[in-house]
Amino acid sequence: MTVLVRAPRIVTAEADLHDGWIAVDDGRVSAIGTGPAPAHDRAVDAPGTVLPAFVDLHAHGALGHDFASCSVAEARAAAAHHAARGTAHLVASIATGTVADTVAALHRLGPLVDDGTFAGLHLEGPWLAPARRGAHAAALLHPPTPDEVDLFVDAGGAALRIVTLAPELPGALDATRRLAAAGIVVAVGHTDADEDQVRAAVDAGATLVTHLFNGMPPLHHRAPGPAGIALTDERLTVECIVDGHHLDPVTVDLIRTAADGRLVLVSDAMAATGCADGSYRIAGSEVVVSEGVARLADGSSLAGSTITVADAVARFLDGRPDRLPAAVRASSARAAAVLGLRPRLGVGAAADLVVIGPSGSAGPLLLAPEGSAT
Repeated sequence: MTVLVRAPRIVTAEADLHDGWIAVDDGRVSAIGTGPAPAHDRAVDAPGTVLPAFVDLHAHGALGHDFASCSVAEARAAAAHHAARGTAHLVASIATGTVADTVAALHRLGPLVDDGTFAGLHLEGPWLAPARRGAHAAALLHPPTPDEVDLFVDAGGAALRIVTLAPELPGALDATRRLAAAGIVVAVGHTDADEDQVRAAVDAGATLVTHLFNGMPPLHHRAPGPAGIALTDERLTVECIVDGHHLDPVTVDLIRTAADGRLVLVSDAMAATGCADGSYRIAGSEVVVSEGVARLADGSSLAGSTITVADAVARFLDGRPDRLPAAVRASSARAAAVLGLRPRLGVGAAADLVVIGPSGSAGPLLLAPEGSAT
């Protein structure tokens, strides 16, 4: 059966269509365009602008569940929370734990990549700089060794897609080369590296920066450090947490100006996402969430966010519909490319659609058997 989705505006990574349509056959896009529509069995009028569903490279959980320690059923529930807000492809981030716990998490979550619940797994720790640890437990951080790299790669298998490390640690460049050779995306993050050490990591195969400006030294005009390299090295894709707390709006504009073609919106959602304020635990540290902002209990650092990518898109747009094409690239197409996924909303791709209403709220466009979209 062919379903025709009609919308006042459809924005993909490659097109910006007004009064457009998308033809969907058996859950996949068969055509997209404007003007006369192809023959169809049913039409759905979208109540807003249609975008490709979001792709989140960095999320630790939701609904009180932390991917590093939760059960399979809890992991599915957390993933469903993100999916209900338009994230069709979610990478489950495993924060710093003991080596045994990390291996156990990789084994436990790997099958959820195989069945499509997750788009991959991400190790954030234990190879991080203590000085830039954020919410990660300092006692569990250490430099990588070849044996440990091999252990994690073997445990994760094809499910392990991203590893964040601090390139200045002893053995980090060798680990970067080994991980890149295994087809794993290496991200620079939670690092105290100088610009030369970051460049060396990029030369060794690093291609991603974990939550730019957070977990690293601030940009300084005589010591540009990781942020300076991230903004200027075209080989690097840069994650940004646009939640109104991790980055000032002026900083977001700086990133858009300097690295618009390399920006990816991530949630860095922690377990309290979708929950009330209160006390939580992540990466071995106590966290307090107040007014939706997660901080270490001692107040020394932010501890992830409580948003989904839909929230980041709304803040990125800031009421500016002219930013929609850039938002699509940052929330879907570019992250999909990092993971090697097919371009979103291209012909032949899964019809994972998000609709943004007049208020700026976003959610999945559900093609119900009968009636209007919801």
